[in-house]
Amino acid sequence: MTKGRLPRPEPRAVAVECDGVRIPVATERLSELSRQVLRALKVPRAMLSITFVSARTSAQLNRRHLGHSGPTDVITFALGAAPDGTVIGDIYICPEVARQQAATHGVGIRQELARLVVHGTLHACGWEHPEDESRMKSPMWRRQEQLLRRFWITPSART
Repeated sequence: MTKGRLPRPEPRAVAVECDGVRIPVATERLSELSRQVLRALKVPRAMLSITFVSARTSAQLNRRHLGHSGPTDVITFALGAAPDGTVIGDIYICPEVARQQAATHGVGIRQELARLVVHGTLHACGWEHPEDESRMKSPMWRRQEQLLRRFWITPSART
């Protein structure tokens, strides 16, 4: 660093927090995964928060904001862009639901949590999918799985 100069702030800021829950992945690794997705999508600036929450908190968010009962895997609030184009969003992930999904789909919990981080990041950037069974064939889902394979599922990162 040059004397008297402040370091440039990260143009793709991603904060990851655990709100009273434990996850089997380092939060910095998940933050970096989200930043990799943002770079791959060519998003120049972003401010995202990713919070891992209990099933109870997930159910409360789901009821209050989506009108659905029970906890869900991921809820994303795409808050739009700031005047300078910075993408802003809040992502809430429920590890308890992720564990159930991982078991159902025969994947590890780390991989499922990574999938939900990619999924939430895509939603924060404006990607959408149908709400029915066809969502797993949608362009968003295909992009999600491609990014997951590219940045997470490598021989050294298998769960």
